[in-house]
Amino acid sequence: MKKILIIGSNGQLGNCIRKIAPDFENRYEFIFTDSQTLDITDEDQVNDFFYDNKPDFCINASAYTAVDFAEKEKEKAFAVNAEGVEFLAKACAEYKTVLIHISTDYVFDGETNLCYAEDDFTNPIGVYGESKRTGEELALEANPHTIILRTSWLYSEFNKNFVKTMLNLFSQKDELGIVADQYGQPTNANDLAEAIMNIIEAPQKIFGIFHFSNYPETTWFNFAEKIAEFSKSSVKLNALTTEQYPTPAKRPKRSTMCLDKIEEVYKIEPKYWETSLEECINILTK
Repeated sequence: MKKILIIGSNGQLGNCIRKIAPDFENRYEFIFTDSQTLDITDEDQVNDFFYDNKPDFCINASAYTAVDFAEKEKEKAFAVNAEGVEFLAKACAEYKTVLIHISTDYVFDGETNLCYAEDDFTNPIGVYGESKRTGEELALEANPHTIILRTSWLYSEFNKNFVKTMLNLFSQKDELGIVADQYGQPTNANDLAEAIMNIIEAPQKIFGIFHFSNYPETTWFNFAEKIAEFSKSSVKLNALTTEQYPTPAKRPKRSTMCLDKIEEVYKIEPKYWETSLEECINILTK
């Protein structure tokens, strides 16, 4: 039976994979780890773990994702998002393990009116994006059997995310201001988990960079409007500009990603974001 190692199993994606793992338990052995059981920034620990377990697939769902804090914690962000990824990739190469590494739309600067293809020029505008781009480069250099999945605006019923934050604020506030001039693609982490398992199940693996998200693009304001609609909230939402809501780290203005490649290569058809959002809201509000 083939082994699937999940790094960062206590995060959103890790929890979503854990949720569907029983559907595949007759074909795969799942090994779930967190930072306490496997610290990817410790190369010796990574090597020892791979020697003991020899996984066939490694899903790296761990990341330093505090976009604003990363501006002051650059060393910490790079340790997890770049150096730790390189350690994983090298261990995967040694044990012929397929590495599936999760990256982000923040590797792009957002200064375009077109969607970004996988081979478009990356130009991150913050430390978080820089660290994730470096991780991509190190992974592909260290292990040719690497699949990088860039995703965006991830949410789920697990952990902290925009959807859960909005639901919490809706219960406390009568009125909220939401940024309306940043565009991207909300992605239900459950859909990403299913896409990853589809890739693992595919008879032939094509390696390299792929984009996966729900579609089409929207703004944070429109995203919040739909959360309010599906949760039947009466909160008043006001559209703000980025200038009216300054943050320590810059965000891409429009980081919409093209999704054609993953559909063509792996026959994975992304879902409409409103459909996936409604499914998540139903879980959170039932």
